[in-house]
Amino acid sequence: MQAIAAASSNQINANFNTTVINGRPDFEFAAALKKVTPQAQAKLQATATDFEAVFLNTMFSEMTAGIQGDGPFGKSQGTAIWRSMQIEQYSKAFARAGGVGIAPEVYRTLILQQAKRSSS
Repeated sequence: MQAIAAASSNQINANFNTTVINGRPDFEFAAALKKVTPQAQAKLQATATDFEAVFLNTMFSEMTAGIQGDGPFGKSQGTAIWRSMQIEQYSKAFARAGGVGIAPEVYRTLILQQAKRSSS
């Protein structure tokens, strides 16, 4: 079980590896990482992933807004509630799996802001 947790932790950290941008080293980000504690980095990674999940939730909700109750779920009143819960879970799963690339950029920005605050 610990091996699985360690492997998923490494995968999450790999998604946030933004020390190279367009094939060039990002020295500003690398220097900022040194100023931010590992606990703060983990919290900022979670915040960036949550932000991407909210974005994806909004996007998926708009994509499915025109869908009527036809299909396997029928036209019951519970269909809309069930669909919103399903979209929320899809959004969280997509964000945890790497999303669409928003989280690493948000993470970079948050790290740079945190480093500026700690040096002031």
